[in-house]
Amino acid sequence: MPESKPIPAESTASPLISVVVPVLNEQDNVAPLIGEIRAALGSACAYEIVYVDDGSTDATLANLQATRLTAPELRILQHGEKRGQSEALRSGILAARGRLIVTLDGDRQNDPADIPRLIEAHEKLERLGKSSIMITGHRINRRDTVAKRRASRAANWLRSRALRDDNPDTGCSLKLFERDLYLRMPYFSHMHRFLPALAQREGASVEVVPVNHRAREQGVSKYSNLGRLKVGVIDLFGVMWLMRRAPKGGQAREVE
Repeated sequence: MPESKPIPAESTASPLISVVVPVLNEQDNVAPLIGEIRAALGSACAYEIVYVDDGSTDATLANLQATRLTAPELRILQHGEKRGQSEALRSGILAARGRLIVTLDGDRQNDPADIPRLIEAHEKLERLGKSSIMITGHRINRRDTVAKRRASRAANWLRSRALRDDNPDTGCSLKLFERDLYLRMPYFSHMHRFLPALAQREGASVEVVPVNHRAREQGVSKYSNLGRLKVGVIDLFGVMWLMRRAPKGGQAREVE
């Protein structure tokens, strides 16, 4: 499998946070979303923004390169062909330099203004002595079609009953977690739908934070309810198998 192609950019050395955004044909959402991410993080911490263009056929890549002229935090990776959201996320996380990863969709339905709330929740758990943490967003006011909301509720109910992950909205792309935690998870296509359960499998503390959700203003959805159902049921059985074979007792303790 060919590697993701990096588009050279100005280096941002040792950021704390890497915001990873997979995109496919989102040419009109690129510049506004990057502006919102920069406004949300400001000068609070060192960060980078890692966009992964998953084989777009519109002006997404050109708009990313143009936006980078005024956003030196931006790094761009490109897939030569469409590989899917999970692999685009994986490419971005593997290339990321931050200890913490923030993920969100490139369609602007996730609100970057919620990122500081996820950071605050993570810091709170760290102060309590937790060392492996995932913070997941819960879209409390969904701005999707009725059909999409119903399908999402049904999928969340089925997944929660099967995996017992106690997460009301695992499909929300707005998440924060340690890069090291992600790298310990077993990788497979469509794994992004099961990240909270996979984090729990690795012994992580998972906390849910209510977040905003916005209507899509530009572009079109890349998924259908039927398409999600076809792959989701098969993947669910695979994750159930993985959960039953989770490692026992956590990571080994180093002896002085």
